[in-house]
Amino acid sequence: MSRAYAWFDQIVLDLLRQLRWSFLPPLLIYFAYGVQGITSVVGTFFVKEYLDLEAAFLAGLAFWVGLPWALKMPLGHLVDLIWRWKYLLILLGAALMAASYGIVAGLLIQPDMMVQIMPANSWYVTAALLAPCGFVLQDVVADAMSVEAIPHVKPDGSAHSDAENRTMHTTMQTLGRITLIGGFSTAAALNVWLFEGAEALAQPEKGALYAYVYLLALMVPLLSLTGIAVALLQRLQMGNSLRRRGLSPVEIQQRLTPPRDPVRVNWWYFIGGGAFVALSLSVGLSDMAQAQELVFGGSMLIVVMLMRQLIKSLTKEQARALIGTAIIIFTYRATPLNGAAATWFEIDALGFDQQFLSVLSLISSLLTLLGMVVLRPLIANNTIAWIITFLALTEALLSLPNIGLYYGLHNWTAPLTGGLVDARFIALVDTAVESPLGQVAMIPMLAWIARNAPNNLKATFFAVMASFTNLALSASSLGTKYLNQVFVVTREVTDASGQVTTPADYSSLGALLITVAVLKLALPLVTILLVQISPLRSAD
Repeated sequence: MSRAYAWFDQIVLDLLRQLRWSFLPPLLIYFAYGVQGITSVVGTFFVKEYLDLEAAFLAGLAFWVGLPWALKMPLGHLVDLIWRWKYLLILLGAALMAASYGIVAGLLIQPDMMVQIMPANSWYVTAALLAPCGFVLQDVVADAMSVEAIPHVKPDGSAHSDAENRTMHTTMQTLGRITLIGGFSTAAALNVWLFEGAEALAQPEKGALYAYVYLLALMVPLLSLTGIAVALLQRLQMGNSLRRRGLSPVEIQQRLTPPRDPVRVNWWYFIGGGAFVALSLSVGLSDMAQAQELVFGGSMLIVVMLMRQLIKSLTKEQARALIGTAIIIFTYRATPLNGAAATWFEIDALGFDQQFLSVLSLISSLLTLLGMVVLRPLIANNTIAWIITFLALTEALLSLPNIGLYYGLHNWTAPLTGGLVDARFIALVDTAVESPLGQVAMIPMLAWIARNAPNNLKATFFAVMASFTNLALSASSLGTKYLNQVFVVTREVTDASGQVTTPADYSSLGALLITVAVLKLALPLVTILLVQISPLRSAD
């Protein structure tokens, strides 16, 4: 009994003891970002039922959708420069998010009017690009606020020790991920409720339901603005409290504003950001071959150049550790995924409907929350190389049930178990085991940046390193596109009269799933081996 209580105290109660009221503003913004997942399920069915887009095109679109996150570089430096006015970027981000949701809602409510202006596919691409622009603006400010949320002095005015600062930064970043997944869990629960019985609806009724979900999503940007409101309220309350204690205006200002070294404009961050935008627009609008690859290569070159600017402010040991850690994280996040084809197979061949996919999303989110809390000691007590090795081995192993479903594993297990272990049961168990793993890798790196970055460049450090690791997601999208071009999978597409224009063909899906599983295992492990035997060896 005493061991069980000690475990509970270490895992749960200790996390609660480390909570701070000042953590709330950035956590609200992270939560809003998670809640935007309310459109994840409806977006899949909207594309499948209303648009004629191929899996390879969608994988390519995912590449472009991920690139705005590389703009965190100049935005992060901008936040450091306009520290007092950074909340304006939250407002702009909310406006872009609202525009994105409004476009898709308009396509569902007034499609005839919308297509007179621009084709439906073009509207969808526009909406898909606007949303991440809004999210990146808010995310870069939330990262800066997560550093500002750490109290720089105790209530009596004395400074915190290094150990106390390390603990608070780790807790803040862990809570940030937990809150983010909590938002996804909330969105998944709403989807389960909203899509109950949706599979039995006629198509016009489904369209009305999809429109309702996108209109409901307009609450997400409003929710993100509560982070600003709470931050301003906290500052006002603290100022009044210090004033009642008799502190002078100068002392109050010093308590309210963490000490920061002067920030000088480093034009390389803005030049790099401008070069990225120019490269993306010139290549993207020119319709040249291999446009995505050219943008990715150019973006990587720019980000690496800006990382060199950051490294100049670190010691040699810190710089080596940061480079080695970044390479490991990049490779792990750059492994290709199955793509939309796997979901189409689940819908068409296995009969997974909107509500069941929402249930899977909800289970994944809830267990990710639990897993991050339970795995917190693992994150704190092991190196990043060890953590990524553990994740790569586990995720490769957990690819096997999905491969088995394609090859009819459920047709064998269901009769043996009286129908219990069917396709949905296998999908549920696989989701339950796999879901906590994906978010674990980023926490130690974020905490490292928060602790070690210069106090006047926290947002810049967060932004550049996040841009580097987020480019890995663009690399993952490219790899996913290539695999979908090699292993071609098509879903059934019909025209307005019901005539089949493209027949379903899932014959190559098995080879695709196996290839992805092998790459998930091989790429991270080989990278970790090479880094750990080099001078870049990461011991943090």
